[in-house]
Amino acid sequence: MRDTAARTRDGDAGIRIADGVRAGIISGIHPPGTRIRQEDLAAQYGASRVPVREAIRQLEYEGLVTVVPNAGAWVVRLTLAECEEIYRMRERLEPLLLRYSAPLLAPEDIDELHDLAEQITATGDDTDAFLTLDTAFHLASYAGAHTAQLGDLVGRLWNSTAPYRRAYVSSWSADARRIAHEEHHLMIASLRDGDTAEAERILAGHIRRTRRHLARTPEIFDAAVDQRTP
Repeated sequence: MRDTAARTRDGDAGIRIADGVRAGIISGIHPPGTRIRQEDLAAQYGASRVPVREAIRQLEYEGLVTVVPNAGAWVVRLTLAECEEIYRMRERLEPLLLRYSAPLLAPEDIDELHDLAEQITATGDDTDAFLTLDTAFHLASYAGAHTAQLGDLVGRLWNSTAPYRRAYVSSWSADARRIAHEEHHLMIASLRDGDTAEAERILAGHIRRTRRHLARTPEIFDAAVDQRTP
């Protein structure tokens, strides 16, 4: 039996590896279709195969990696139809998650959302900064919700579309950025007024607009090179 210290070290290493690979996928360093080789991760992080396998399993659970038995792991690659399906799910599920969250958001929580929205507006055309702050904004708006499954499911849906969201935001016009910023502030105003139904409506429209734009930019999906073929 492996001792407790060894299991702890493996667990810590697994978390560190998962954090590093996750950041690489979300930032675009590992694009859709990229093979994730366990031996490369073991060498990069100076770890054994045990924590590497744990990291891969965690990333698969989060919706970032697809594991093919006896073949390996790859960064999830979506077709346009698959991405549209995920966004349609988000249109229904995230307003529901906001409904759970909104009554439990304190005034200082809404103030935090306002501060994040102001920071987002100030990012200009900095895609990396926008994506980081936008994710923080939406997750903070859901922070009041205590759900058994819905929160985790929404998180996985966000993860699976992260590379495509990056390409989408990079293609924005000035008007598209302005509309996104306005929708953030409208949602905050509704939450501050206690009008959860209106906040849900704004959020659903916010997600729907992204889905429709993605449908008009299929080149985002064609550009991803599938590296699963030897």
